[in-house]
Amino acid sequence: MSRHRGEASASRLQVRLEALNEAREHAEGRVHEDQLGAVYNVLDRASSRRSLSAAHTVVGIFGPTGSGKSSLLNALTGTDLARVAARRPTTAEPLAVIWGEDGSDDLLDWLQVQNRHVMPEGTPVLTVPGKSRRTTRNDAVEGGLILLDLPDFDSTALGHRAIVERLAGQVDVLLWVTDPQKYADAALHQEFLEPLATHESVILVALNQSDRLSEQDLSQVVGSLKQILSAEGHGSAVVHTISAVTGTGLGGLAEEIRAIVRRKEAATGRLSADVDVAVDSLRAFAGSELPPPSKAARTGLADRLAGATGADAVIDAVVRSYRRDAHAVTGWPVTRWLGGIRSDPLRRLNLRRRDVQDFVGRTSLPEPGPAQRASVDRALRTFGEELSTGAVEPWRTAIRDAARSPEPELLERLDEAVARTDFATGARAWWWPVAGVLQWLFLAAMVVGIGWLALLAALGFLQFPVPDSPVVEGIPVPTLLAVGGAVAGVALGILCAGLARLGARRRGKRVRRRLVASIGETTDSVAVGPAAAEIERYNTFVRAVDTAGSRR
Repeated sequence: MSRHRGEASASRLQVRLEALNEAREHAEGRVHEDQLGAVYNVLDRASSRRSLSAAHTVVGIFGPTGSGKSSLLNALTGTDLARVAARRPTTAEPLAVIWGEDGSDDLLDWLQVQNRHVMPEGTPVLTVPGKSRRTTRNDAVEGGLILLDLPDFDSTALGHRAIVERLAGQVDVLLWVTDPQKYADAALHQEFLEPLATHESVILVALNQSDRLSEQDLSQVVGSLKQILSAEGHGSAVVHTISAVTGTGLGGLAEEIRAIVRRKEAATGRLSADVDVAVDSLRAFAGSELPPPSKAARTGLADRLAGATGADAVIDAVVRSYRRDAHAVTGWPVTRWLGGIRSDPLRRLNLRRRDVQDFVGRTSLPEPGPAQRASVDRALRTFGEELSTGAVEPWRTAIRDAARSPEPELLERLDEAVARTDFATGARAWWWPVAGVLQWLFLAAMVVGIGWLALLAALGFLQFPVPDSPVVEGIPVPTLLAVGGAVAGVALGILCAGLARLGARRRGKRVRRRLVASIGETTDSVAVGPAAAEIERYNTFVRAVDTAGSRR
C-alpha cells in the first residue's frame, strides 16, 4: 500500500512539475526573470534530486548554537562521530551518517557533503541510549537514510550560515532542534520556519535539553513553542521533547524518522512543497482565463477601421456612381448625355470591378496620412483594451501590444481589402430597362409630335392646304404627342431619380457591410491573430499554474 501511494505521489509530482515548467515557458518574456527565480530554483532542484537515489531519505539536523544537534546525532546513531565540545561553533562542516551506502555517493556529491560515515550493514536505523542493540522489526527499515549534522545557523563563523541555507533547500526532511533558552529565537522562526510554512509535512521539531526543566516549566515552554509554530503555519507540527543526554523522548523521534524512511515519500513531499512555493510566486500573474476575441469585438474593430480607411468616401462614391448609372439608363434622353460628362466616382478610385486586376489589388485612395494612422492606432488600442479586460499585468500590456503590433502591415492590407470588396458595379435594377424603354417611347412620341407640327407649319408657310389634325378631347394629336412626350419623359426622369436615390442608399449600406466584412477578413488574419495567440498563451499559463498548484 505504501509503495503504491508513493508511486502515485511521484506521478502526481511529475504532472505538477511539467505544469510548472509549462507555466515558466509561457511566462518567459512576459514576467521578469527576477520574479521567476523561485520557479527556476525549484525546477533545477527537482531535476537534480529526482535523478539521484530515490531509496535514500536525507534528514538534516538544523538548530542554533548550543541546541545539542551533535549530541542528538551521537545519541541516535549510538556513536561519537559528531564532536561535542563546550567551545562553539563545534560543527564546521556537514557530517553525513549513512545507512545503505549504495547510491548515496552521487546524492551526497550533489549535497556537497564530503565528511561521510557509513554505518555497518545490519546496523539498526537509529538507536536509543539504553535500548537493546538487537535489531527489531521496526528498526530494520527497508530503504536508505542519510542523517546530516549541520553547522549552527547563527554561527559567527563565515560560511556556516551559507551552508545551512543551501542545505535547507536541498534535504528531504528538516529536523529543527532548539532548547528552552532559544526556542523563540527570531532568527529561527522569521528566517527559516516562517518561510517554510508550506513544508509542514517534511518538518520535525525537537525541544532538546528538556531534562533541565521541571514538568510544569516544560509544559509552559512546549505550549509557547506550539503557539509560535501555529502562527507560522505549522499548526499540526508535533514538538518532540527530548534529551540527548538522558535519552528522554528519543524513542518517539527515532520512530517518526523511521516511519518517514519506510514511506519513501519525503523527497517527493519536499519537492511538492517546493512547487507550492513556486506556484505562489506565479499566482500574482495568473488571473481568470480570458475568452477569445468575440465576433462582436472583431466586427467592432473592422467597423472602426472601415472609418479609418476612408470608407465614407468609398460609400459616397458607390452612391454617386449608382445614381450616375441609373441616370444613364432611365434619365430623360434629351439631357441624359450631361451625366456622361461627369467621370465615374468609382473609376476615379480604381474601384470598378472590371478595372481592378487581381495581381494589382490596389485602389487610388490617398496614402494614409497622420490622421488616418492615428485613427487606425486608436482602433487597435480600443480593440486591445476590450480583449485584455480581466487580465493582470504584465499580460494585459502584452495583449494590448499584440493587438497593436501589426499596425504597419495592416495599413497596407486594408487598401487591399477595399480593392477586393464587391461593389456590385454595373449591376442594374430590374426597373431600369423598363424605365429606359418608356423614356425612348416618350421621346419618340415627342419627336413624332414635333415633326408633325413642323410639317403642318411648313405646309402653311408654303401656302399648301393644311389638313386638319386629329383631335383627342379637344387637343390636336400632334400637340398631344409633342407636349405629352416631353412632359412624360421629364416626369419619368424625376421619378426615376428619386427611385435611384433610394436604391443608391440601399446599395451603399450593402456595400458598407461587404466592405466591413472584407476588412474583417484582413483584421482576423493580421490583427486578431496575434492578440488571440497572446490570449491563448495567457490562458495556457493560467491553466498550467492551476495544475501545478493542485495536489490532487
